[in-house]
Amino acid sequence: MSALFSFLEEDLSCLVCFDIFREPVVLPCSHSFCKECVLTYWGGQDSRVCPVCRTQTPEDELLVSLTLKNLCESAMKERSRRQATGSDSEFMGLCSQHNEEISLFCLEDCQPVCVVCHTSREHRSHECCPIHEIELDLKENVKGALETLHKKLMTFHKAKDSCDKTALHIQSQARCITRHINKEFRTLHDFLYDEEEARVSAVRKEEKLKSDIIKKKAGEISSEIESLVDKTQETEAAMESGTLPFLQNYEATMKRAQCTLPDPELGLGALMDVAGHLGNLEFRVWEKMQSLVKFTPVTLDPNTASSWLTLSEDLSHMWVRNLELSLPDNPERNESYQCALGSKGFCTGKHSWEVMVGSSSVWALGVAYDKASRKGKPDLCQEGGCWLIALYDGMYTAETTPSTPLAIKGNPKTIRVHLNWEEGEVTFTDLRDNTHMYTFKHTFTKRVFPYFGHGCISGPLYLQPSKVTVIVESHQQCGNKI
Repeated sequence: MSALFSFLEEDLSCLVCFDIFREPVVLPCSHSFCKECVLTYWGGQDSRVCPVCRTQTPEDELLVSLTLKNLCESAMKERSRRQATGSDSEFMGLCSQHNEEISLFCLEDCQPVCVVCHTSREHRSHECCPIHEIELDLKENVKGALETLHKKLMTFHKAKDSCDKTALHIQSQARCITRHINKEFRTLHDFLYDEEEARVSAVRKEEKLKSDIIKKKAGEISSEIESLVDKTQETEAAMESGTLPFLQNYEATMKRAQCTLPDPELGLGALMDVAGHLGNLEFRVWEKMQSLVKFTPVTLDPNTASSWLTLSEDLSHMWVRNLELSLPDNPERNESYQCALGSKGFCTGKHSWEVMVGSSSVWALGVAYDKASRKGKPDLCQEGGCWLIALYDGMYTAETTPSTPLAIKGNPKTIRVHLNWEEGEVTFTDLRDNTHMYTFKHTFTKRVFPYFGHGCISGPLYLQPSKVTVIVESHQQCGNKI
């Protein structure tokens, strides 16, 4: 019976505490744990899952297994007896070489040996100790390794949960993107359909107008034709009336035969204005779409936005939420500040964008290096890779080290941020009266991104769209006379 418990002791160990079960419970997934261990494990989790296979487990199904409990109690008693009497030798078996009881452990070769093995040439100079003394030490070593494996397993389970959550978020993003694309194209389709109908209607209207004019003209010509036919017939009849009657009516006949009507003409503009309807048709429709199309020089990147922020579908507006969103902790996302970066960074040229801060009482604007403000909690200053001005606690400051107070009268509603990458300048302007607010000077060495921080729930912070204009350049070419 004691040999049986020696074999079962490893199988009767909890995978959380790595000791023999105390009040063992069996979960629906068939894994067993100490009741106290699994409850402690669940204390730090949002959901109750098996520590090994992550299967969901209702708490009311934590039933103690009486059979397993009895086996564990017997195993504990047997362990206590062995420790008290030191009679572990009966579990050690016999040496296969010397048929002696295995009672020692060679520390150098890490293998159990008998007394004869210890005195043999192979292990004579090796340090050995009794098995019952080294067993607990070695089990502690293995227990430490198991704990490391268990922590690693938990890490990978969390990573798997994060991947599953990210996959769901990707599907949600795809649905939102598709919905917005469909919406925008429906707007364009509706505009083009209405424009097509209006232009076809204009063609039909002109067709009717000019057809009516031509029909009226044709009617007038028909009347003149009838009059001319009558005159022709009367003149021909007079000529055939005989000599005396012809001579007697000669003067009247000549008067009747005179025709002062001008030759009929269609006149200018009688035909359809084909050039007016078809000339540069695509361009003129596109030009008319300026009122419909919006262009924002900078758009927000939702993958960098804090989970306390909500962005509009067109990525131009930013709101502060009452509740935190459940979002994947991707490397781009900011986890320290309520901010988002622009979707496009700059490493050359001049760039400007205008931000409507409105009545927001907490905001920060400027530019930042790619990784400057995403993970951890870095300083939002030049040394931290950020060039910002901010409003906080009613104070306008440039985020230098230390902060530089800004003497600004009133409350700016719209601020222009201008980046000159080559010159190393970031300039801020109050658009109420084009007042200069502050200019950072720095030699940029890599790409910078527009930075938008927002901490006021009262209203949105958003990017002003730029006016879209169409400029046509005409090129005149002089030809040679032949």
